[in-house]
Amino acid sequence: MDRLPGFRDFYPEPLPNPDAWSADARQYILERWRQTARRYAFREYDGPPLEPLELYTIKSGEEIVGQLFNFTDKGERAVSLRPEMTPTLARMAGAAERNYKKPIKWFAIPQLFRFEKPQRGRLREHFQFNADIIGEADPTAEAEIIALLIDSLRALQLNAQDFVVRVSSRHAWQQFFSQRCPDPAKAYDFYQIIDKLEREETSVTASKLNALGFKLDEVQSFIRAGEPTAELELVLKNLGARGLSDYVTVDYNVIRGLAYYTGIVFEAFDRKGELRAVAGGGRYDNLIKLMTGGKVDLPALGFGMGDVVLLELLKQRKLLPSFNASIEVFCLIEDESLRSETLRLVTDLRAAGQVVDYCFTPTKPDKQFKRALECGAKRTLRLERTDAGALQAKIKELATRSEQTIAAHDIIATLAGLRASSAGQ
Repeated sequence: MDRLPGFRDFYPEPLPNPDAWSADARQYILERWRQTARRYAFREYDGPPLEPLELYTIKSGEEIVGQLFNFTDKGERAVSLRPEMTPTLARMAGAAERNYKKPIKWFAIPQLFRFEKPQRGRLREHFQFNADIIGEADPTAEAEIIALLIDSLRALQLNAQDFVVRVSSRHAWQQFFSQRCPDPAKAYDFYQIIDKLEREETSVTASKLNALGFKLDEVQSFIRAGEPTAELELVLKNLGARGLSDYVTVDYNVIRGLAYYTGIVFEAFDRKGELRAVAGGGRYDNLIKLMTGGKVDLPALGFGMGDVVLLELLKQRKLLPSFNASIEVFCLIEDESLRSETLRLVTDLRAAGQVVDYCFTPTKPDKQFKRALECGAKRTLRLERTDAGALQAKIKELATRSEQTIAAHDIIATLAGLRASSAGQ
């Protein structure tokens, strides 16, 4: 029986085949996302993977239903697996914002689900790093959130030669639109066309723009000029003060087709332009008001970064570290009369933070040693008794095959010293 299309199995390394997804690589990415967010003083939140269907139709309209894993549950409620995290965040913030000082800085790492045709860089599920700032209208919040995005990628050893954050402004596009079209009802269609500029044939784009009363060459001239608005200037200056200018460029090709974006928008791409966007986000000042029926009105902004494209990028740049079981000590039990003492030692070592394994059942010494090698253990430990009956241990370093004998009461301290020595090398 195989897994469903567009879903993934994650295996521990070494992987069973080159196309298998690595649980170790996933954990590596998630840990660095989490560490970086916490350094920026963001607090972690989470919500249910199953939400009322209305949560998504309020935000995106009924047309989104075709992209969802939705159904009627046993309580006759219309529900959906979450396709994105921002509606859940808006719901939670709207319900509890009085309990938190502003600005609110939250992040989450949810698993998200969309019923779409699986293709390169896009599956029916993925893990995503979401970071949002709520309750701050000043563009300095954009600078902070973009800096977090940049540092989240730098934490994975990516640099300015690997990716760029393309920043744009919905305000600039709104001004461009209003100067040329008196009908605000056409705005959404216009933004959708702009959002697909780099993905559609030029002739198709020109035809769509003509139908709305726009000329393609005017649009292209506006994009080429790339004149930053005052708010973008402020963000660029702020990021420059942090030494991050090399990671950012103004690019009005970025517009973000989702209707709720209201200000600065941005997307991160690999420099070679071979992959889908690594991350994207922007300001959405009206969403919480919409979700709460007007009861709570707070400005907000944020971004989402998925693991699927990011993993592709890290593999292309050969930036994923090698992963192994990292077993520090494999306890050999050659004398079954010492099994109880060994089990107690295993427990004490694990309590001291060591990664320890052993053979569950009586096994020949050579097979135990082979198992230690197969597991990639750093060292073996074997208890024995002296002629006087005292308990001692023989510790062997598997890389050098050097061995030392120590008294039982020195085992934990000795292994702690060996760990510290290895970490310092």
